[in-house]
Amino acid sequence: MKIGIYSGSFNPIHKGHTRLAEYIVKQGLVDEVWLVVSPNNPLKQRSELADEQLRYEMACLATKHIKNIRVSDIEFDMPKPNYTVNTLRKLNEKYPEHDFSLIIGSDNMSLFHRWRDYETILRDYPVLVYPRKGDDITALEKLYPQMKVISGAPMLPISATEIRAALQQGSHQYDDWLEEEVRKFFLRFCLHISDKNSTFANETK
Repeated sequence: MKIGIYSGSFNPIHKGHTRLAEYIVKQGLVDEVWLVVSPNNPLKQRSELADEQLRYEMACLATKHIKNIRVSDIEFDMPKPNYTVNTLRKLNEKYPEHDFSLIIGSDNMSLFHRWRDYETILRDYPVLVYPRKGDDITALEKLYPQMKVISGAPMLPISATEIRAALQQGSHQYDDWLEEEVRKFFLRFCLHISDKNSTFANETK
């Protein structure tokens, strides 16, 4: 089976994430998308993130009725900080029957040279790229022609940062971008975290 690995903070997960995952499956690029909840992105500050278990539970709530989308906590028990190349290797070891590819946003193409063993990733795994608004895709493709930009992928006009800010302010502006169970979960278990730590200001995923 072909599995697309879509890693992120999912802080919180929103419909932009799940719509993109569904689109990638529908295009036949992979058979399933696994959303890998990252405990800590090495390129971000740890204080930006809510507890990984809370983010994992929200991801499970958001995807429980979506076919061919799974949520993984495989990174939770791996050494920190964790790197994508190590996650892919561990997935290969644990699920040798599957073929894994990596799903990233075009914003990460310009940073890809900063990823641990990025040349190994390019050599051993297909990399699927979804365009982000404002990125010069043509220029980025020249940097990494071996990556495949996903044609017609839905643009994500919203970010988790915007959603969190709205929820902190008591606004319902972006409620439609959250599954109702996720919205209620965030308000109950995560809102006090973001208020206390003034977190998440620099999230890009």
